[in-house]
Amino acid sequence: MKELLTYLVQSLVDHPDEVSVTERKVDGETIFEVRVADGDMGKVIGRQGRIVKQIRILMRAVAQRKGKKVSVEIMD
Repeated sequence: MKELLTYLVQSLVDHPDEVSVTERKVDGETIFEVRVADGDMGKVIGRQGRIVKQIRILMRAVAQRKGKKVSVEIMD
């Protein structure tokens, strides 16, 4: 799932080499922390958060099929 999230975010930004996704587990839930270049933050979040919302929905759907819980956080 980490590879899918990395691919999605790298496809959106101007500087794909600066995308980093870290994974941590808290109480049985996997949390993905996404970091991008400063200029690319808006492209990942989108207007009124629409793009990041859709990324979260997609990742939850994939996780649900595998019987897992995930969340995606965009880090500064």
